[in-house]
Amino acid sequence: MIMFTYKTLAITNRHLCREDFLLRIEKLCKTNTEAIILREKDMSEDEYTVLAEKVLKICNKYNKTCILHTFIDTAIKLNCPNIHLPLHLLEKYKDKLSSFKIIGSSVHSAAEAEEAEKLGATYITAGHIFKTDCKKDLAPRGLQFVKDVASSVSIPVYGLGGIHKNNEKSAIDSGCTGIAIMSEAMTP
Repeated sequence: MIMFTYKTLAITNRHLCREDFLLRIEKLCKTNTEAIILREKDMSEDEYTVLAEKVLKICNKYNKTCILHTFIDTAIKLNCPNIHLPLHLLEKYKDKLSSFKIIGSSVHSAAEAEEAEKLGATYITAGHIFKTDCKKDLAPRGLQFVKDVASSVSIPVYGLGGIHKNNEKSAIDSGCTGIAIMSEAMTP
């Protein structure tokens, strides 16, 4: 079984998954992962809602936090108190956030981190820190970026992008509360 050294958010991408996706979710729920962010960007909201119902059921079975991504109306409909939104959607939906317990946002600068916190984010993901196949054409932002983001806000910061066992400690040492992983979570 996979165990993580630091606070870890597992971000889904069913296209990376080498096994049945729901089985992978169940396996992640058996680890010490703090939460699972259901991020399936290519789905319609209707498709996402069907998948979210299944993933929420698995997460509830294991008392694991599930954070829905992007589709705020689906989260409201399914009574999921946890949402992760890109910064532009956090701004767009700021009037719908009062019913959420956990509100995450993705940021790419200290200024964006400050804005997310002002808009009500309870945590942020900051990336990408290291080289990653998910962002092949973009240079990594590096550890100084994470230091700048972490020092600019009072909410938890999860480092994201190219993080694995050999470099996760450097993200933590740079001010991250924890790490957010996709490839490592979906393709162990």
